[in-house]
Amino acid sequence: MAPHRPAEHRRDAGPPKTGAGEREVLLGFLDHLRESVAAKAHGVPEPQVRAPGVASGTNLLGLVKHLTHVERHWLLGLPVADWAATFHPEPGESAEDVLRAYRETAARANEAVAACPDLAGAGPRPGGRPGPAPPLRWTLTHLVEETGRHAGHADILRELIDGATGR
Repeated sequence: MAPHRPAEHRRDAGPPKTGAGEREVLLGFLDHLRESVAAKAHGVPEPQVRAPGVASGTNLLGLVKHLTHVERHWLLGLPVADWAATFHPEPGESAEDVLRAYRETAARANEAVAACPDLAGAGPRPGGRPGPAPPLRWTLTHLVEETGRHAGHADILRELIDGATGR
C-alpha cells in the first residue's frame, strides 16, 4: 500500500437527476453508482489499484471486475462458474481494460433493460439459474443494492490508498 498522502476532500455529489418513470429512476441510480465505482478506480496507479486493502483481499480493480460479472450474469444472461474468482483481476488485465469492460457491459445491460417492455415482467434470465427469471424490477433493485454496497467498499479502499474522498 502506498504511503498515506494528504487527503483530497471533494464535496460529495447528491443523488442523480432522473426521469419521472420507474425505469428511469432505477437506471439513473444504477448509472450513478456505476460511475461512482469506476471513478474510484480511475487513475489509481499500479500496483495500488489491485492491492488488497483489507484482510479479505478486496481491491479496487477486483470490485470493478466483480461488478462487471454481476451485470453480465443478471442482465445479459451469462453464467458465472466461480463468483469468488470474479474479484481477482488477471495479472495481464490493465485497469484501463477492466474499466472499459465494465462500461461496455453497463451499456449493453442498459440496452437489455430498454428492450424489456414491462418492469413487472421477467427480465433477462440470469446465467445458469434454473427456473423463470425474476421480474426486471427486482433485478434492477438488486443491482442498485449490489453496486451501492461495492461503491461504499470502493470509497473506503480509495481513501486507504491516497486519502481521496467524495464521489
